[in-house]
Amino acid sequence: MLKVLIKKEILQFRRNSFLPKLVVVFPIMIMLVLPWVTTMDVRHVNVSVVDSDHSQISNRIIDKINASEYLTLHSVTSTFDLSMSELDKGNVDVILEIPQDYEKTMLTGHPKRLSISANSVNSNKGSIGAQYLAQTISHTLAEQRSMTSPEKRGDFFTIQNRYNPTLEYRNFMIPALLIILMIIITGFLPALNLVSEKEAGTIEQINVTPVSRFSFTLAKLIVYWAAGLVVITIALLVAWIVYGLSAVGSLAVIYAGAFLFIITISGFGIIASNISSTMQQAIFFMFFFVMVFMLMSGLLTPIESMPEWAQYITYALPPRYFVSIMRSVFLKGATFYDMRYNFLALTIFTIVMNIGAAITYKKRS
Repeated sequence: MLKVLIKKEILQFRRNSFLPKLVVVFPIMIMLVLPWVTTMDVRHVNVSVVDSDHSQISNRIIDKINASEYLTLHSVTSTFDLSMSELDKGNVDVILEIPQDYEKTMLTGHPKRLSISANSVNSNKGSIGAQYLAQTISHTLAEQRSMTSPEKRGDFFTIQNRYNPTLEYRNFMIPALLIILMIIITGFLPALNLVSEKEAGTIEQINVTPVSRFSFTLAKLIVYWAAGLVVITIALLVAWIVYGLSAVGSLAVIYAGAFLFIITISGFGIIASNISSTMQQAIFFMFFFVMVFMLMSGLLTPIESMPEWAQYITYALPPRYFVSIMRSVFLKGATFYDMRYNFLALTIFTIVMNIGAAITYKKRS
């Protein structure tokens, strides 16, 4: 009976003019476009310099800003009011004010303070841009001191960026995009597929047969489990070919975690469809929970940054554990043993969600 039902689902999937194309094209487009646009990297910070010193060191600072990869020299003005008017218009993100006689006071060992004013309407760009500018100035002044008194120069610390040495935000986002693909393809689609059968009335034909609720539910899910594995394979290939990003850890661990997550989220999708009478209800139900999954599972923001009460809620969200598995294995090379508690949690969710999917399907004869 199960074999016949699976054959029916495969035929129904293949005859759909949209779904097979979606399974192939959607992950390719997501992986090609979103890693470039979903970035928290701050670049092209427009800087206006108020140069009241007109000295060698002020010119050196201006040249360093102009040569920076992250900063863009917008203008050099003689008064703070001129730069502030550009800040008010939104043309400038950060203002650097170099006071008069700054170089002279540097030589005395008691330099005047430089002033940095940031446009904090966009708090992320303003604060990070100010930090970039401060670092650029610090490096410039360190170089200047080493030129005037080399014997006093010292390096007090070194910085190593582990697991993501280039600090590329897309290296952090690509594992998250894989998870979003899993949620959409293996969560949304099964829910909408089952509700569409309800609206079309074809599910009533199943209800008068001796097919058990478990066989019916399993047949619905198996096709989307296979589709999910195809999607993650395509996404991993695109990440490797286009971005040169491949998993540091074992692919077997990634696929094991992905398979558990696919089973979990597809079971959740079936539950959503079982308690929904129309396509609109299913869409709103899934959209609500997908937003919760994305915002509270550590996909986009660190769980540690959330309020303590919200952190406790995240333990009840399956994506939390898959996010940890993907990023740890993909970027750090974590092993199955390292991730054993996350795998245990996903296994529990898999059992609970799919039993729930079978129970909530009410077979009427």
